[in-house]
Amino acid sequence: MKYLAYMSICATLISLTACSDDKETPNSDAGQASALNLDVSETAETPLETSVKAMPLKARLTPIAEGLDVPWGLAFLPSGDMLVTERDGRLNRITPSGEITQIIGTPATLAERQGGYFDIILDPNFASNRLIYLAYAKGTSDANATAIYKARLNEAGTGLEAGADIYQADLRGTAFHFGGRLQFLADGTLLLTLGDAYVLMEEAQSVENTHGTIVRLNTDGSIPSDNPFYNQDGANQAVFTYGHRNAQGLVVDPQSGVIFAHEHGPQGGDELNILEPGKNYGWPAITYGINYDGSIITDQTEAEGMEQPVVKWVPSIAPSGMMLYSGDQYPDWQGDLFIGAMRGPAGLKLVRLDLDADFNVLAEHAYLEEAGLAYRDVVQGPGGHIYVLAEGADSGLYKVSFE
Repeated sequence: MKYLAYMSICATLISLTACSDDKETPNSDAGQASALNLDVSETAETPLETSVKAMPLKARLTPIAEGLDVPWGLAFLPSGDMLVTERDGRLNRITPSGEITQIIGTPATLAERQGGYFDIILDPNFASNRLIYLAYAKGTSDANATAIYKARLNEAGTGLEAGADIYQADLRGTAFHFGGRLQFLADGTLLLTLGDAYVLMEEAQSVENTHGTIVRLNTDGSIPSDNPFYNQDGANQAVFTYGHRNAQGLVVDPQSGVIFAHEHGPQGGDELNILEPGKNYGWPAITYGINYDGSIITDQTEAEGMEQPVVKWVPSIAPSGMMLYSGDQYPDWQGDLFIGAMRGPAGLKLVRLDLDADFNVLAEHAYLEEAGLAYRDVVQGPGGHIYVLAEGADSGLYKVSFE
């Protein structure tokens, strides 16, 4: 978390610049370029308004496996091999040397628009039970939902066995804004992010459905009885937080239990939030973004009973994937957040948020901007090394090194 001098792929690091709107929306083809106005929480020791000084760093991408089709989620196996999802419905086992084996026994998916395979996560007791959880789009174009498939990786590591859906969110009629990130809490319960389906944004302000929410589940798909709305009449008992648009990053600090989530705004207004059970994160009643046609969604950016973001990005960077660094490879960055960004030209980058011990954001730094890739996921691997899933002309799995 202290200053460390490294920078983007043979390029000058430029902090707090971004460009374009949300990549993951129906109207995302038209980008926009301007300086990022980053607001950091008022409790930060050094609040930032627009920019910080560029830092002389270098970062490099080393390809591990190329030619992947919209790689989405990444999980490391104890052996050092990686499980990687591709959105069109493939699950791969990839060795550190780049050998790819397609895993068999996976569920059929709605591989349409933003639908398909999403995140994958290992059970906390994977070493003894070999269980995995896969978030994916299930159903048809007119009736679909985000679901969680639970299965056992066979002993050979080549297929899934004894698989079944343990959870399915409420049905929607579009193939946009599925959410799909997974994360375990310290008590063994599982969080899943769920999008607002793009056309159901108003439903994100209701706890009676799962649209635009983050849900909390037991590993068999049942609902924990201490969920915040478990005993509320008419509420969906799985809802943990609500008022989200399309959360694409989810991280839990194992020491404090603090939960970070980031989500796509519309045209502008991407957010990083700290989650608390039962809280309302505002969408679409309050937002720092506007519609893609330039019309106003709401003129309200704050409201009683609704949480403010820790960071907002205007214009959007389309954040995706997130990792709280804890490795020894870059000790000064322990406790910092790494976030992928998917919109460019300035939004195509890997972002590091410098956090203090109380999780206040002190600065934002950008890397790998000149690689021309969109970073869908970022994960810490063995030895504290950093790995990313990237989309673009050279889509694939990469190791990131700083020097």
